[in-house]
Amino acid sequence: MENKKILIVDDEKSIVKLLETVLMKEGFKDLLKAYTAEEALQCISENHVDIILLDVMLPDQSGFDLCPKIREKTDAYILFLTAKVSDLDVLTGFAIGGDDYITKPFNPLEIAARIKARLRRGEKTNGSIIIKQEQQLKYDFGRFILDEEAGELLVNGTHIPCPAQVFLLLQYFCKHPNIVFSKTQLLEAVWGFDSYVDDNTVTVHIRRIRERIEVDPSRPQYLQTVRGLGYKLVKEKTN
Repeated sequence: MENKKILIVDDEKSIVKLLETVLMKEGFKDLLKAYTAEEALQCISENHVDIILLDVMLPDQSGFDLCPKIREKTDAYILFLTAKVSDLDVLTGFAIGGDDYITKPFNPLEIAARIKARLRRGEKTNGSIIIKQEQQLKYDFGRFILDEEAGELLVNGTHIPCPAQVFLLLQYFCKHPNIVFSKTQLLEAVWGFDSYVDDNTVTVHIRRIRERIEVDPSRPQYLQTVRGLGYKLVKEKTN
């Protein structure tokens, strides 16, 4: 945990200080702070950041406006801090590149728990690669290839930027082709804390995957919906 760099972006200095104090007590030592969108972009340009806690209401521009600019620079895990709680606000955050959200007022220990859960998912993936040397590291579906080791998605040979949670969800489907998963199963397997998020999270991330891998996202050939059951990633069997 101490090697993971976390950027806290919030104009309320008391919140930044509280998060800094709690995260340090929870074992996160490499913390960066920004109080405006401009400071956040500069910080991201000068540092490799793993996780970003991003306030929606910033003085110079909203976190929703800032998020796409961040995505141009990094695929870091983005957790929105927001007082906006409508479904539209939440879905907007996911659609523009966010990975998770938490509403204000919040318990900073919950944020620490979410970060740890996110990191555990990565550790399990890395651990499986180390333990099972023979495990497949590239998943070739013809139109697209997911390179697990490089953390890359290639579509027709072109590298396609892929936020962390989108990559992990697609990775899970690639590891289990032609198997139907319910939203609940996907939440538990990929997010690891289904009590914190709802099934809209899966819906939005499914759409974000389709926008990357499908010829026509509205008529998916690969990541298909199985009505009443969930989703499956289709891969033709080869002899």
